[in-house]
Amino acid sequence: MSDSTDLAGRTALVTGATAGIGRAVALKLADRGAEVVVHGRDPLRGSEVVDEIAARGGRARFVVADLANADEVVRLAENAGQVDILVNNAGIYVFTSTPETSAESFDRHVAINTRAPFLLVGALAPAMAKRGYGAVVNVTSTAATTVAPVGAAYGASKAAVELLTRSWATEFGASGVRVNGVSPGPVRTAGTEQMLGESVEVLGQANIRGRVGEPDEIADVVLFLVDGRSSYVNGTVVVANGGERSSLPG
Repeated sequence: MSDSTDLAGRTALVTGATAGIGRAVALKLADRGAEVVVHGRDPLRGSEVVDEIAARGGRARFVVADLANADEVVRLAENAGQVDILVNNAGIYVFTSTPETSAESFDRHVAINTRAPFLLVGALAPAMAKRGYGAVVNVTSTAATTVAPVGAAYGASKAAVELLTRSWATEFGASGVRVNGVSPGPVRTAGTEQMLGESVEVLGQANIRGRVGEPDEIADVVLFLVDGRSSYVNGTVVVANGGERSSLPG
């Protein structure tokens, strides 16, 4: 490519792209010239993102799939076609204690947050490797590395993705496919505000920046990890959490 930030001629699949971080990622990828496959479960919201991308001069199409269903994940990969950039962003989070987390809830966390990225990489990365080019970015969470008295199922599902990120970087890196992750701290989205209410702002005050993140800030990290500026970055999870405060006095 003539410009390391130019993604013209590339196709990107972004899961969970109808809202929040995923939507911000889809818009930025399209602005850089990529054709974006917008994934989600709601056709109305999906069409809104596609229309917004088109209004900005980009190209996109929507594919619906329930990532809790393994067969639909496989069909999503088939319907996406040739993919050069895969952003595994979709995820669910329920912050309950272990006794209050049902087997169904645990399985759903693993299915959507861990198994779906696993199946998509398994379906799409080999073709990337054959072409000698590809970029995968997994959106994880600081819950993968920070312990808390609630949300163990969510944290475990994201910790697994961080291990998979390093494994896939080793498995496909020699063939030209880079696999990295971004681990956001609290981010202001409709989903987090619905789940946590005003607690989102309180969580943001705990970091050095003293605020929650915005979807565009995480999307910019994703953009860096898929374009030529990060050509020497592979198997890394970039933490974007505003900076942790020191636990030492003072």
